[in-house]
Amino acid sequence: MSESIAKKMSFLDRFLTLWIFLAMFAGVGWGYLFPGIVNFWNAFQYNTTNIPIAIGLILMMYPPLAKVRYEELGEVFKNYRVLTLSLIQNWVIGPVLMFVLAVVFLRGYPAYMVGLIMIGLARCIAMFLISFFLSKKVGATYAQSATLSFTAASNNFELAIAIAVAVAVFGINSGQAFAAVIGPLVEVPVLIGLVNVALKLREKYF
Repeated sequence: MSESIAKKMSFLDRFLTLWIFLAMFAGVGWGYLFPGIVNFWNAFQYNTTNIPIAIGLILMMYPPLAKVRYEELGEVFKNYRVLTLSLIQNWVIGPVLMFVLAVVFLRGYPAYMVGLIMIGLARCIAMFLISFFLSKKVGATYAQSATLSFTAASNNFELAIAIAVAVAVFGINSGQAFAAVIGPLVEVPVLIGLVNVALKLREKYF
């Protein structure tokens, strides 16, 4: 990321990757050193819903929804080429790509947790690049191309659902829940790295 852009960011935003990895190590270390902590968190379980996790997922999904400029939806629907491309990216290309990646990375089933994380990262990077170049191909501006690319690359709502389902079905201390949480945490630094890629693509193509 360029120095001028970094200077405009807050202290928390500038070192977001560091905070994420510190949180990951703290969480994993906490669970390793104090295995009984799972009983504490299970005390907040209501049926299949863990209340603290539910609150955390809602807080994770709220900021994107709060920043949507709903008054500009009319302009979005006017640009049918960009809108159609966005729908195709998220509902056609995305699922197909996930299936292909699952076949590639999950052939060694015993390592399924590593496979799931690799699928998430590969999907993130591939969807970003595919979306960026397809957006430019249909005549989208740089701002539109970057927006479509990051929207296609990230999948917060799907991840939130995956985490909730893994915890509800397998338990908060299961390997499945661990994989569901670590995957998106690793994805965030990758998305931050893709910001640099987007800036380079702007210099080259826009």
